[in-house]
Amino acid sequence: MSNPERDRVAAFGRPEDGVLGASPWYRWGPYLSERAWGTVREDYSEGGTAWEAFPHEHARSRAYRWSEDGLGGICDAEQRVCFALALWNGEDPILKERIFGLTGNEGNHGEDAKEYWWYADAVPSHAWLRWRYHYPQRAFPYADLVAENGRRSRQEPEYELLDTGVFDDDRYWIVETDYAKADPDDMRIRVRVTNAGPETKTLHVLPTVWFRNTWSWEPGAPRPRLAALDGTAIGIGSGSPLVLQAAPGPDGSMPLQVYCDNETNTQRLFGSPGSAQYPKDGINDHVVDGAATVNPQREGTKAAFWYQVTVPPGETAHLSLRLAPQADPDAFGPSFDRVLARRQGEADAFYAGLTPAGTGAEDAMIMRQAFAGMIWGKQFYHYDVAKWLRGDPAQPVPPPGRQQGRNAGWRHLDAFDIMSMPDPWEYPWFAAWDSAFHAVALAHLDPAFAKYQLLLLCREWFQHPNGAIPAYEWAFDDLNPPVQAWAALQVYDIDGRRDKHFLGRIFAKLMLNFTWWVNREDREGNNLFEGGFLGLDNIGPIDRSHLPEGHVLEQSDATAWMAFYCLNLLEMARELELDDLAVKFLEHFALISEAMRGRDLWDEQDGFYYDRLRRPDGSSTPLKVRSMVGVIPLFATKALREDDFHRIRRHCRAFGDVSEEHVIHTGDGERVVAVGVAAHGRVRRILPHLFDEASFLSPHGLRALSRWHAEHPFSIDLPGGTATVGYEPAESSSGMFGGNSNWRGPLWMPLNYLVMRTLEDYDANLGGGVKIEYPTGSGQQRTAGEIAEDLRQRMLALYRRGPDGRRPAHGWVERLQHDPNWRDHLLFYEYFHGDNGAGLGAMHQTGWTGLLADLVARPVVRA
Repeated sequence: MSNPERDRVAAFGRPEDGVLGASPWYRWGPYLSERAWGTVREDYSEGGTAWEAFPHEHARSRAYRWSEDGLGGICDAEQRVCFALALWNGEDPILKERIFGLTGNEGNHGEDAKEYWWYADAVPSHAWLRWRYHYPQRAFPYADLVAENGRRSRQEPEYELLDTGVFDDDRYWIVETDYAKADPDDMRIRVRVTNAGPETKTLHVLPTVWFRNTWSWEPGAPRPRLAALDGTAIGIGSGSPLVLQAAPGPDGSMPLQVYCDNETNTQRLFGSPGSAQYPKDGINDHVVDGAATVNPQREGTKAAFWYQVTVPPGETAHLSLRLAPQADPDAFGPSFDRVLARRQGEADAFYAGLTPAGTGAEDAMIMRQAFAGMIWGKQFYHYDVAKWLRGDPAQPVPPPGRQQGRNAGWRHLDAFDIMSMPDPWEYPWFAAWDSAFHAVALAHLDPAFAKYQLLLLCREWFQHPNGAIPAYEWAFDDLNPPVQAWAALQVYDIDGRRDKHFLGRIFAKLMLNFTWWVNREDREGNNLFEGGFLGLDNIGPIDRSHLPEGHVLEQSDATAWMAFYCLNLLEMARELELDDLAVKFLEHFALISEAMRGRDLWDEQDGFYYDRLRRPDGSSTPLKVRSMVGVIPLFATKALREDDFHRIRRHCRAFGDVSEEHVIHTGDGERVVAVGVAAHGRVRRILPHLFDEASFLSPHGLRALSRWHAEHPFSIDLPGGTATVGYEPAESSSGMFGGNSNWRGPLWMPLNYLVMRTLEDYDANLGGGVKIEYPTGSGQQRTAGEIAEDLRQRMLALYRRGPDGRRPAHGWVERLQHDPNWRDHLLFYEYFHGDNGAGLGAMHQTGWTGLLADLVARPVVRA
C-alpha cells in the first residue's frame, strides 16, 4: 500500500492542471456540499429571491440543477456519483439527509445553520477523512427554531439548537464517519454510532449513494443506473462501474436495499404529475411513513442500505461499507481495519511533520482541526452563467427579467471544478478575497492546490474580459479587496520561493486586474479609489455600494488596498527581474500615496484616516468612524534600505525628494526608507489608537471598530434620513448586507492576520531598532516583532483552553465548554465577539479563520 501523502506531492503536476488533471488520489474527496438549496445557482425566480425560490422544505423532494448536498458526504471530482449518510431517530417528520438552518430572511441575524457537526480530521489526498455529527433522539425542533428566531429582534442573540432543550439529559446520538482509501478508487467507510443518552435506543442509518441529476435538463440526455447486485451490494453505473458493498449490521443481519430516482416530486411540490414513479423523496416517505414509494425492482438513480441499529446507553455500534470498482467477498475481513488504522497513522505522521518543534498539544490540536476544516471546505463548484440565464431546453423558460438581473454581465463565467469554499453550509460558493486567505493556509498542506486556487479565478472562464475578478456568487460585479498578489507572494514564500513559473503566470493576469481597477474604480482619475463594498459589509454608516444619488465616496480602504496591490506587484516584478514593471508599480504607488496625502482622507487632529463623502454640490464630509477602514493604510508599507530605494527610484519620476518623515534610523545606525501611503509620522499617530485597550486592542486581537464608539456613535444626515454607527461587539443590529455578519466591533481574522504580518515585516526590515508603546498607556516599549508575536498569541488564545478550562471562542455555551463529548471539537467561526472572544456568524467558516493553522505552522519570525 502506497503512502498517498507522499505520492500526491509528486503527482499533482502543474497548478494549472487542477484537481481533474492531478494525482488519482484527488478523484474522490469531501467535495459534496452540506447545502445546495437556497443558492443563487438554484434560483430561477424573477426577483432573485434565492432563499425562497428553493427552500429547505423543497430539498428532499426536488432535484438540484447544479450540485448536490448531504451529511458528511464524498463524491468524485466531477460529482457524478455522491455518497452521504441519512439518519432517522424514529421521531422526526423527515429523514435527516442534510443540515438544517434558517434562511437569510428567517434568522434575526440572517442565515444560520442550526445543528452541530465537525470536520474532525482530514489529509490533503483525502485518503483519510473524519466527520462528526450530534443528532437529537427527540424530534428535531424545526418549527420552534423558525418561530423563535422570527420572534426575536436584532437586539437579541440567535436562538440555537442547544437552546431548545433537545439535547437535555444527553439524549442524542454521536455519529462519526471515517473514510480511508486503500488505493485512489477503493474507499473503506466506517460509521460509528454512539448512544450518549440514558436509555437503549434505535437509530435508522441509511448510507446513501446517488447520481447527480444530469439528465433532466436536456432532451435525450443519458440516464445512469443503480441496481442491486445481490443482498450485499449496489451496482453503480456502467462503463467504469463502481460497487457499494455493505457489511452486516451489529445484529448480524444484512440491511435492506431501497431505491428511488433523483428526480423532482412534482406532484408534492407543484400539484402536477411528473415522469418519476419513485421520485427523490421516495426513500424518505418509505422509511418515515411506510409508503410504497421505493422501486420494488431495486433499481433507480438513488439508493440506500437501511440499517436499524439498537444501541444501549453509552455504547457504540459500528457499520462498515466499501466503495470500489468491484466487489470483494473478503472486503470486511482483517484488511478493512488495517486500511483504516494505517491511514489514520499516516495522518498522525503527516501533521507531526507540519508541527514546529516546541509546539504545545493545544496549538497542535488547533492547527490540525483548522487544517481539517480547510480540506473539508474543498467543494465541487458548477455554474455556467450563460446557461443559467438562458434556462434548460427541458425545463420552463426563466422569467425575462433574469436577463438583466444578477450576474447578467458575466455570461462568460463557466465554472466546473473543485474550489475552496468559505463554509460548506452558509457559504457554499467561492468569494474572491476569502480564497486568497484560504490559499495561505492551504499552502502548508498542498502548495500546488493553493496555487491552483489563486490561478483559477484569473483564468479566462472566471476573470472578466475587462480584467475584473468575480467577487462572490450573489454579485460577481461587487468588489472584494485586491489581495490576490499578496496571497500569491505568501504561497510562493511558504513553498520555498522556487516556483517562478507560478509567479509569472499570476503576475500577468493580475496586471490585467490592476488596470481594470485603475480604469473603473478611480472615477475622477485622481488616484483615489471608490471600491464600494470591499468585503466589510456594514462597517460604515451607509451601504458603500449603493450611495445616495450624485454622491461619491472616496475610500481610505479602497485607496490603501490599491497602494498595497502596487507594492505586491512591485515585489513580484522584482522577483521576476522585470525592472521596467517594477518602476511602473513604484510610480503608481507614489501617485496613490500623494493622493492620500493631498485629498483630506487623513485627519491631522485625530491622527487617523477616514472615508470622505462628496456631495453633488461639491461639499464633502469625512465619515469619522474609527474602524479598520483607517487601519488598512498601514498594510501599504514597504521598508527598504536607503541605497536600495534610491537604486529603484532612479528611473521613477513620480517620487520627489524623500522627506525625513519617510526615513527611519534603526538601532544599528542604518537609514531605512519606509515607502508607504502612511508616512512614518502618521504610522506613529495611528498605532496608539490600534494598541489602545479602550479602543481597538482586545484580549483576543483587534476589533474591527473602536470601542470608543460605544460612548461616541457617529451619525450623518443623508437624503432620506440619518445614518449611525456605534460599537456593536457581537451580532449585527443592522440589516445591511443581510445582517448575517458584523464589522462594527467584532474581531475578524483576516485583518488581524494582515496587521500581524505587517508588523512582522516592519520588524524584519527595520532590524528591531524601532520600539513602540504597547499597549498604549502601559509605558512598555516593544519592537514591532514583539507586538506581532503578542497579537499571534491573542488570536490563538481564542481557541486555547484557559486556566478556568474555557475556550473563549465557545463563549457562554456551557456544553461546548465542559462536556467531554463537545469541548475539544472546535468550531471555526466567521468572526468573534469584540470583548470576550465568543465565536459568531457562520460556525464552520474555517475558510479564513483557518489562518489559525498558519499561525501555528509559521510563527512570527522575529519576536
